[in-house]
Amino acid sequence: MIVVAGEALIDLVADGAGGDGGLPALLPRHGGGPYNTAVALGRLGAAAAFCSRVSSDAFGESLLAGLRAAGVDISLVQRGPEPTTLAVAAVGADGSAGYGFYAGGTADRLFTLPGALPEAASALCVGTCSLVLEPGATAYEALLRREAERGLFTLLDPNIRPGLVPDPDAYRARFRSWLPYVSLLKLSEEDAQWLGGTPEDWLAEGPQAVVLTHGGRGLSVRTRSGVACAVRADRVEVVDTIGAGDTVNAALLLRLAGMPGTPDESTWRDTLSFAARAAAVTCSRAGAEPPYAAELGA
Repeated sequence: MIVVAGEALIDLVADGAGGDGGLPALLPRHGGGPYNTAVALGRLGAAAAFCSRVSSDAFGESLLAGLRAAGVDISLVQRGPEPTTLAVAAVGADGSAGYGFYAGGTADRLFTLPGALPEAASALCVGTCSLVLEPGATAYEALLRREAERGLFTLLDPNIRPGLVPDPDAYRARFRSWLPYVSLLKLSEEDAQWLGGTPEDWLAEGPQAVVLTHGGRGLSVRTRSGVACAVRADRVEVVDTIGAGDTVNAALLLRLAGMPGTPDESTWRDTLSFAARAAAVTCSRAGAEPPYAAELGA
């Protein structure tokens, strides 16, 4: 079982041009990097569980329904009466998305460290807003450290949202403190630039591999065992990029979690190509709608 820990929220995505007063209608869609990753894993046929705190409001109920529909175990989900976090997505001409967040006093911020994860758990994925917004961030960090120390494969996707980070230098230092507990670090080019490091820097501090996403140019990996390779992105008509990186997380976890030994270059090329195919399907659809296994021949 792959456990994904982090926020579930609602993306509010503009529907066309402006209406009255030039303001577009906003369509609510399920979102949050960890949530999207869990749904993608379920759709791809993995045994997955979601670990978070979700509101008992109507948005929260809808988010849980989405997880159930994808076959994701929700027994690790905490509930609370606080509202669901909202993220207003602004989609650019190239399909890229920026976000403004309404996260004050929301349910996912009050996540507390759970008891031991199920014995069936083989991997843990964490990242995005959940590692920024306190007091929940400290609990998610403690979960990462605890499960890494007991031998779980761990994936960290920082998925930086600069507007949510009150002290960039403090966050960068905290990020470096997580690296000894990370098996696979996955991040975008933009994340890497914001964090101010290189794959070589990060590999020296703990991870076995670093995967970088390069938007329409594809994905690359560097590993501590000396593998360095890249694959091109699949050509697709991009509707938007919401959820594409989260789909990459799921594809990497599906192929790598529980794999015996150290992946060689051929295995990495195959894994990155699979992730690129999966992300391309997500980009071809509005919102975070990752593919099902049958769509990829998986």
